[in-house]
Amino acid sequence: MYKHILLAADGSENAIRAAKEAAKIASCSNDSIIEVVYVADFEKAKTEVLHSGTSEALNIARRKKLQLIEQLFKEEKIQYKVTILHGTPGPEIVRYANEQKVDLIVVGSRGLNSLQEMVLGSVSHKVMKRVNCPALVVK
Repeated sequence: MYKHILLAADGSENAIRAAKEAAKIASCSNDSIIEVVYVADFEKAKTEVLHSGTSEALNIARRKKLQLIEQLFKEEKIQYKVTILHGTPGPEIVRYANEQKVDLIVVGSRGLNSLQEMVLGSVSHKVMKRVNCPALVVK
């Protein structure tokens, strides 16, 4: 099945729903691992740095956003690891997934309407268009 599953996560409800689906897929195989990828968005990073004080506090705050997802994987006895990247989420997730040659990428969708997606774009849409592996978008 899928050995290396990449879960793009930001701590939102959408990411938690995606994590549940990734856990279902990973539980089908004993040697699957989910790599939880959190991208520290350049546009939001300045504010995070100003409010955190130290780099250690900043890392703790970022990991805290993933706490429910990590708890879910621990309860389900799913192998996982967390990777924090820096950049613009869509392109950074695509670059990393393609470089690491992941078997499957799972990403949550906020469910933007057509106008919002056209104006704002969406991370899930950008990932789907450019990633070189199967991708699952969870609504």
